[in-house]
Amino acid sequence: MSEHDTGGPGGFGSRARSRARENTTFACVHCARTVPANTDGHYRNHCPYCLWSLHVDVKPGDRASTCRQAMEPIGLVEKSGKGWQVVHRCTACGHRQPNRLVRDGESPDDLDLVLSLPWL
Repeated sequence: MSEHDTGGPGGFGSRARSRARENTTFACVHCARTVPANTDGHYRNHCPYCLWSLHVDVKPGDRASTCRQAMEPIGLVEKSGKGWQVVHRCTACGHRQPNRLVRDGESPDDLDLVLSLPWL
């Protein structure tokens, strides 16, 4: 469970939620490529091929957003304990959310793409 787990029934962090059920393969909202589930123990919430995401969280990991619109990668930040993160901005509501880069596992993020983006 995330650090934001409220533990309450029906709450943003309901313990009935299953990480395995939420960490699944999905189609990228931007490039339409098939994005495999993350295998490094964290949620995958962005495409490793184009770095776009979908606005599904209010707080990291809660899956409580009703917006569900595309999120564009707009920056890169380093956070203590989490490493490098891509910052996404929702194309509909403007919400900003940092997302950890996937460095290990079956399908890591394309670091050549990360390093070629204009924010560096």
